[in-house]
Amino acid sequence: MIKSEPKTIVQYLANHFDLLRELFAIQVENELIEKEQLDNALKEYGRDIEGMLYDHKILKIQNENFVLNEPYFKLFEFILQEFKPLLPEEISKYDTSIGTLFLKLKENIEGDKNLLLNQLSALSKEIDHFVNAVINNTLSLLNESRELKANRAKIDYQEKVQQARFWIDHYIVPLNTILDSNHAQSIYNTLLDIARYANGRRLDYSDESIRRQFEKLYNFLKQVEKDINQQSVLLTNELLPLLERIKTESEILTGISFYLSNGNCYKKIKPPKLLVTSRNVVYNPFVYEKTKEYFEHFKEETEIVLIEQFVERKEWIFDKRLYKSKLDKSLPINDFFGWCQACLEGSGNDLSSDNFFMLTSLIFEPDYKVQSTQEQRVITLQQGKSTYLMPKLKISKK
Repeated sequence: MIKSEPKTIVQYLANHFDLLRELFAIQVENELIEKEQLDNALKEYGRDIEGMLYDHKILKIQNENFVLNEPYFKLFEFILQEFKPLLPEEISKYDTSIGTLFLKLKENIEGDKNLLLNQLSALSKEIDHFVNAVINNTLSLLNESRELKANRAKIDYQEKVQQARFWIDHYIVPLNTILDSNHAQSIYNTLLDIARYANGRRLDYSDESIRRQFEKLYNFLKQVEKDINQQSVLLTNELLPLLERIKTESEILTGISFYLSNGNCYKKIKPPKLLVTSRNVVYNPFVYEKTKEYFEHFKEETEIVLIEQFVERKEWIFDKRLYKSKLDKSLPINDFFGWCQACLEGSGNDLSSDNFFMLTSLIFEPDYKVQSTQEQRVITLQQGKSTYLMPKLKISKK
């Protein structure tokens, strides 16, 4: 339990940021902070601040060494944009957790309301964790690949090739499989299933508060789809080509280095001609004939003028309060869907599927009592383009 005031902790982080950044870098490199490393850092930044590292729960003891507490480690990862690449297996676990939460939600869809709200919230959080893990992993892999390309560590060509192959085989290709919608193991397809389910429930669920939560989940998943596609494009269009160039360049340079450093090879291998001279003209030798043919082709061309006609269409906005008032005045009604059709036609609005079904959503309002009959009626929408066979529903005030 942290006894310190939140503002005190934030102030401590700001005042001693350089020390904490150094401890973070040590843990990233060694996975822990040795006692000697901590002592050396405290000698430089001041031993009097050591006690607060434990009071604020920033450091915790691990055997005879130390580590930054996970929330602080995650904070420094985020603000410094230095993420350790996760193995694809660490990311693919979200497929199981997200799938399990989705299954439980569907099983409880007509059950306890509070439990259902909690399940929706938990599902959104788990999806958010997955997306953040993917974005952070892509960023980390991109930084690692650029560092390898720059070769600031001055490693030899063969090691660069091996490192590039390692990132491709063990991180980038498996991660791309997780995000690829055409692959059976893709989590992306699970998210699409959840989005389709949320889209249906946000329109037809009886409780308005649950409908709103499904609406939030659906909109959130639309943004998730964009984020995942962006990361997949980054992996395919930038990361893989970058590492493939490293492999190709390094292999070519390794071969040249070997060739130049082995004098005996000149006797066995004839060196290639690096510079081959040739003469080319910048124009086609038959330029006159081709130019003449081109102009003769369009000599008798008939002029065509295209005039586009724009039909201005007024967008219909569903005024729920207005139409609910009209419905209240018309109650009781023996044919609800017929009333919806007549209402739209009477107000001069397009009888489109979108307009019609927005108006029929009034039936889910809690103020009304709905009774079904065995009769059916035919609803024709948008000048005969769509025909629906709808039940006759009696609607009255509760």
